[in-house]
Amino acid sequence: MEKDRLLEIVLAATTERDGRKVLACAEAFSLAAEHGVDLMDIARICNTHSIKFVHCQLGCFR
Repeated sequence: MEKDRLLEIVLAATTERDGRKVLACAEAFSLAAEHGVDLMDIARICNTHSIKFVHCQLGCFR
């Protein structure tokens, strides 16, 4: 999948909280599975575009 298309998908799944873009951890897993991409690709996009993970399934990000 093209990086630009994956970026669009991730941005469409984010929400805004206190002026910051956030993405639920479970949503990141779902996006990766649904679009057949590596979860690390989703994570890289989030890091690059200052999208914070919330509701981490492992409790790592709060």
